[in-house]
Amino acid sequence: MNPVISGIPVHYLLGLAGILFSIGVLGVLIRRNIVIIFMSVELILNSVNLVFVTFSKALSHINGETIVFFVMAIAAAEAAVGLALVIAIFRHKKSTNVDELQSMRW
Repeated sequence: MNPVISGIPVHYLLGLAGILFSIGVLGVLIRRNIVIIFMSVELILNSVNLVFVTFSKALSHINGETIVFFVMAIAAAEAAVGLALVIAIFRHKKSTNVDELQSMRW
């Protein structure tokens, strides 16, 4: 395993990914706005992508980068469906606060 990738030590990249993941988890747990929650989920997915790319480069395999491609495709689909749901809920409830959405009934 190569401990340095383009002059950056692997543990720096993994630390950055851990910080991004922590910020994303805190955003999901603390914030009450649906849009912020979706952005936090995207931040979590991007931190996982960073870990995959870091180990892919450090181990000189393309497997991690291939997985990142599929994770990005799933994240794009999740963002499209999530945004459509947020728009539909906002049009009906006139709010994006998750505390006001107690049931999925219209």
